[in-house]
Amino acid sequence: MPTVASVIADLKKKGSEKMRQTYARHGMPADRAFGVSMAELKAIAKTIKGQQELACQLYETGNIDAMYLAGLIANGARMSKKQLDDWAQRAADIQMISEYTVPWVAVESRHARDLAIKWMRSKKEHVAASGWCTYSGFVSVTPDTSLDFEEVDKLLGTVVKEIDSAQNRVRYTMNGFVIAVGSYVKPLSNQAKAAAKKIGIVSVNMGDTACKVPLASEYIAKTEAAGRIGQKRKTIR
Repeated sequence: MPTVASVIADLKKKGSEKMRQTYARHGMPADRAFGVSMAELKAIAKTIKGQQELACQLYETGNIDAMYLAGLIANGARMSKKQLDDWAQRAADIQMISEYTVPWVAVESRHARDLAIKWMRSKKEHVAASGWCTYSGFVSVTPDTSLDFEEVDKLLGTVVKEIDSAQNRVRYTMNGFVIAVGSYVKPLSNQAKAAAKKIGIVSVNMGDTACKVPLASEYIAKTEAAGRIGQKRKTIR
């Protein structure tokens, strides 16, 4: 039976300086990572998937590779509201965790919507980013009949009003929220397109990388052209 120590030892063995430097270019603390490739992390995840206690223990190590792996194997539906909130709080300065890992597990929980709203209001950049990503994931997997259209529409208005003054990664995830609503919530697609037109090009510091912020209006238009507006996802992982 794998233990935290054995998994960490495996991660350390498979790490690379090249991947650590990639983390650094994205503004993440390379000294908290071994630099394991995504392919390797996914391969390891297959061998320990479903081991909930191990997942939580790995996340608590604070090692970026271990935290990401934890998100691949954990079942968010089995996590308490407090656990999920703790994961969000612990993801400071690690965007791959705050914007991917945390939303992955949160969206699987019955607390997804409530936590998303709470996190969005946080003054901590990484927590607020987790909130917008979680709500984006929530609308992408939740049937329209179970969504509060008035609330979602108001959040689009919040993006239009506040995106320019929002913190760096919050701007990025707000832009992603507009894309998510326009792509996955067909009854509000026109409202999302209007919001996308208003926010236009969103300026985000992407670190020392070639990464670009997707233009929301263009992204939604491509989804519409492909006939995929309103097609829900089974999972956001």
